[in-house]
Amino acid sequence: MLDLPPTSSIVFDPPVIAHRGASARTPENTMSAFRRAREDGALWVETDVKLTYDGVPILMHDETLDRTTNGKGFVANINWSNLSQLDAGSWFDVAYENERVPMLSDLVRFVAAESLRLNLELKPCPGRTRATVMVALIELSKIWPEKAPPPLISSFDVEALIIAANLQPECPRGLLLDEWREDWAELSKRCEAYSLHLKADSLTRDRVTTLKESGKAVLAYVVNEPARVKELLQWGVSAVFSDDPATVLKSL
Repeated sequence: MLDLPPTSSIVFDPPVIAHRGASARTPENTMSAFRRAREDGALWVETDVKLTYDGVPILMHDETLDRTTNGKGFVANINWSNLSQLDAGSWFDVAYENERVPMLSDLVRFVAAESLRLNLELKPCPGRTRATVMVALIELSKIWPEKAPPPLISSFDVEALIIAANLQPECPRGLLLDEWREDWAELSKRCEAYSLHLKADSLTRDRVTTLKESGKAVLAYVVNEPARVKELLQWGVSAVFSDDPATVLKSL
């Protein structure tokens, strides 16, 4: 089990999390995206973890390969040896031709070397929730630096967060919601969420105040407009997820 500090030590400074890396300027969820985010001044990065057919934790948002690689079909149906040969950059720009899909371990080592903070979103393929959580957390426990602050584990999948809480209670958890829900308190209690991650368009000043008064950190996604970022931060949002951290950070 990781020896991690308490969740009260989480600091979002600056309050901008690079969403899938600097995904407005580089192909999302690639090492180029995370390196660019670091160069642009981000100290937090967010990514999505899934399992290949043969159980390798990789960084990819979609259930299929089609949008962000030159492959076709479901991520859950491809093994690592084949996935590792795919081009994950040309769809974005020819300058990123032959960019590869990273393994989770690639990013963890980079985060550790650069003293970055990590928000790891559990994004299990259908029917693979328990396996995804277990493999991802085992991978983290193998290589996460002993003295480093803990990763923030998030998911839309409440079951995934409950499993994570049982396996690794020291890792803070963030509950993702794709719309405002009146049962947010019940859902967050079930998975003992430290933070609530909500679509920016679903937030109002009063809603942020209510969430903050409950003791939850509030994170908003995805925000690329500096004026909107400033408004959300003024309301009490702890941090925003942005595809373009460079532009947002320059405005703060």
